[in-house]
Amino acid sequence: MDLAYFFGYFFALVMGVTLGLIGAGGSTMTVPIMVYIFGLDTVLATTYSLFIVGFTSLIGSYKHYKLNNISWKFVFLFGLSSIFSVVLSRTYLIHLLPDIIFSTPAFTLSKNTFLLIIFAVLMLFSSFSMIKKKTVSLEIPSPIIHPIQIIFAGFLVGLITGIVGVGGGFLIIPVLTNWAHLPVKKAVATSLFIITINSLIGFSVDHDGLKHIDWLHMSFFSIVAILGIMLGIRWSVLISSEKLKPLFGWFILFMGTSILISEFLK
Repeated sequence: MDLAYFFGYFFALVMGVTLGLIGAGGSTMTVPIMVYIFGLDTVLATTYSLFIVGFTSLIGSYKHYKLNNISWKFVFLFGLSSIFSVVLSRTYLIHLLPDIIFSTPAFTLSKNTFLLIIFAVLMLFSSFSMIKKKTVSLEIPSPIIHPIQIIFAGFLVGLITGIVGVGGGFLIIPVLTNWAHLPVKKAVATSLFIITINSLIGFSVDHDGLKHIDWLHMSFFSIVAILGIMLGIRWSVLISSEKLKPLFGWFILFMGTSILISEFLK
């Protein structure tokens, strides 16, 4: 096996473990792996990411379903708006972007670079939310949450999922813990299920991307990631996700910064 592929599949395992442990952040690794290690076009990499993230999250969601950790009320509130925006962004918005976004004699911003910059910025936001220490009480009484707040958050997450191919767990989990006051484990489980729905629907409506998929490569990557997510869920009983979040947040911060530097120095 080529050394680059070995590292790519190793990071697939790490991605799955991270999703299983903390329910967020791991999917932000998929697009950089596909672009920088496997050499895929950025838009096609987001198509791969949608399937891989969706399928691995499905396995994780089933595990959490068996443990009765999923809050179906918030799956429903998020789902309606996020599914609509995923389909909208994957079917229309991403294809409306021109191949050259902006051009001057000294600098050209291509569609691929533009998407990678958006992706890197999202990685930075994701890393900050993980590094920042938060105290979440598990005994907070059920508050009155206005459904519009959850619906709007779902729409935003759906747009992000459709355009850049990430699950959006770094947005979903703060909403579920800060607005809905769900316990961390329930927020993680609910996040995984929402990620599953959004990612797989986004993948299924991407008719152009489906024509260029290497199914063998994508399937093997997914299997490795699934192994990782199963390990992550098992280890989540023994390891506090709150202790791991800052560590992984610094890793995501490093990756996002590296992507920005790499793209601007081209």
